[in-house]
Amino acid sequence: MHNLLNIKESTWNLIKEEEKNIEKQLNEVDEICAYNSAKILKAFQDNKVSEVHFNETTGYGYNDIGRDTIEDIYKDIFKAEDALVRGQFISGSHALTVALFALLRPNDIMLSITGKPYDTLDEVIGIEENDSSLKSFNINYEQIDLIDNDFDYEKIKEVLTNKKIKLIEIQRSKGYSTRKSITLDKVEKVIKFIKEIDKEVIIMIDNCYCELVGKQEPIEVGADIAVGSLIKNLGGGIAPNGAYIVGKKDLIKLCAERLTLPGEGKEVGPTLGINKQFLQGLYLAPKVVSNALKTAILTSKVLETLGYQVEPTYNEPRADIVQNIIFNDEQKLIKYCQGIQSGSAIDSYVIPQPWDMPGYTSKVIMAAGTFTQGSSIELSCDGPIRPPYIAYQQGSLTYEYGKIGLAKAIEKLEEQND
Repeated sequence: MHNLLNIKESTWNLIKEEEKNIEKQLNEVDEICAYNSAKILKAFQDNKVSEVHFNETTGYGYNDIGRDTIEDIYKDIFKAEDALVRGQFISGSHALTVALFALLRPNDIMLSITGKPYDTLDEVIGIEENDSSLKSFNINYEQIDLIDNDFDYEKIKEVLTNKKIKLIEIQRSKGYSTRKSITLDKVEKVIKFIKEIDKEVIIMIDNCYCELVGKQEPIEVGADIAVGSLIKNLGGGIAPNGAYIVGKKDLIKLCAERLTLPGEGKEVGPTLGINKQFLQGLYLAPKVVSNALKTAILTSKVLETLGYQVEPTYNEPRADIVQNIIFNDEQKLIKYCQGIQSGSAIDSYVIPQPWDMPGYTSKVIMAAGTFTQGSSIELSCDGPIRPPYIAYQQGSLTYEYGKIGLAKAIEKLEEQND
């Protein structure tokens, strides 16, 4: 079968051999997939989803029962008080921005306890100067870096004791940093610690790439609000855009009024025919996430066997769908991404090159032969062109496509070695 794509027999045999060594991990992924499938199916059934919920609204979007039902389903899945799930969000970063501007006021302090957030928030916060940033509204920002991939409890206590912090942001996925992603047990522990010092502080979780990787979500372990993208895990490769915010009802009201306008909030927002895609994508999401996880685990095992440093290793607990390969070599990073692109269905003939991508401080190479632009639940791989030259691989709608993409990437690396 693989020879249809001119994959070397030795490459395919390597993948098949290493697949035998990860059987335990693959079975664990299947078990989580079954649990989350049952959870989502129950939410569909409890909310009596029917074909009428696929209908669209235009204009103001008043009385959109499909939109309202989708938000009820998200509320149930996350065990939250309320949810905002909209196609008007263009990305996870946009939803995070809406939440931050909704919840923070002049002279408030935002504190990140997972170090600097993802590069696309630099100008939102004001780390990079921008006249539209939080900083331009006199909203202050501080950060506490992780210590050995865990929270700096001593520093957190010091800051919370000496200053009134309005909002704490926790970014679970690593972004373009070299740290590990944050597992939910660590999130639960730090939230309990924070709330014992200041029960009023808002704890907001950037949950991008992390949904359905385990059996619980951040609201269940004490977070006040969580944010994520629908062109990642929960869109199931079907949602063409959008994002969600879930959490406490009063906070969701503020976010809705920032997305639309004060006084109207969740009552407006036309769905323009997107409801069916949101529902179908969510329905498929547990399996699609499991395919992405299996692809990541296999990639980790194969690249480790080939002598590369990987994070996480194939048998480590996972917080998200992201797999890192540390190349310590600019050309190897570039070649690997080009190999992933060549294994795609869309734009397989394109050869990715590093470029100045909006919102990023370094040149970035991005392989994304995706049906939806920027969809990282589909097989993609990217990385900033800076030491230690890490490839950030994520996604794959099916495990089989993931294996083919991995094979093409390995062969591209072998060209580099030649």
